[in-house]
Amino acid sequence: MRDGRRSLDERFAGETLDPDVWLPYYLPHWSSRAASRATYAVRGGELRLTIPPGQPLWCPDRHPEPMRVSCVQSGGRTGQQPFREGLAVREEQPEFWGYTPRYGHVEIRMRGVVSARSMFAFWLSGVEDRPEHSGEICVAEIFGDAVHDGTAAVGMGLHRFRDPSLTEEFAAEPLPLDVSDYHTYAVDWRPGSLVFTVDGEVVREVGQAPDYPVQLMLGVFDFPAKGDPSHPTPPVPEMVVSHVAGHPLALA
Repeated sequence: MRDGRRSLDERFAGETLDPDVWLPYYLPHWSSRAASRATYAVRGGELRLTIPPGQPLWCPDRHPEPMRVSCVQSGGRTGQQPFREGLAVREEQPEFWGYTPRYGHVEIRMRGVVSARSMFAFWLSGVEDRPEHSGEICVAEIFGDAVHDGTAAVGMGLHRFRDPSLTEEFAAEPLPLDVSDYHTYAVDWRPGSLVFTVDGEVVREVGQAPDYPVQLMLGVFDFPAKGDPSHPTPPVPEMVVSHVAGHPLALA
């Protein structure tokens, strides 16, 4: 934690994001801040991330799949999270260390509106002060086409990306959830261990973990190519967050 922040208790008071904690852009170095800015509002103790119909594609000339996104992140560095080989940075960004924990309990209380062409997610991504520090702890990833009759397949686990010390260990299993209602998704992250919970119940355990700082990322995504021609006007994708928290855990 470069800024010394050891804990976070974000309840979105007021009408703006705390600029000491959050950046309202999605990987702006690959495009620009202007082109990657999230559509969001803070009101009533909630952060609302949306993708209105007129929001443009993210990196339309570079990303292999058409994608629109509204995302906020609690850290950032130029060059992190490349999505293909040979990418060149388009807009240099200053380093930002808003809240970048290394180990601890991290949780989010959120709900969402998604269709077959959209998803919302909360994940912890390596800050990449070194390229191999790129592992990702996915706390919850929910695609609209995996939501059926009171159940939702919630993706969670570990993505290794460019970290040779990690092994891919990720799955999406159906849980009895209405994702349009609030639920609390969390991870207890200790050296060599990840324990994932939903509403306080253990859902998944992983016997490995990154050992470097991560940034929190909260985002809603739309994939126009996955649209259903019989439903040309899907609901506006939305992710609503009432609480994000993180605090240290006792390390045995």
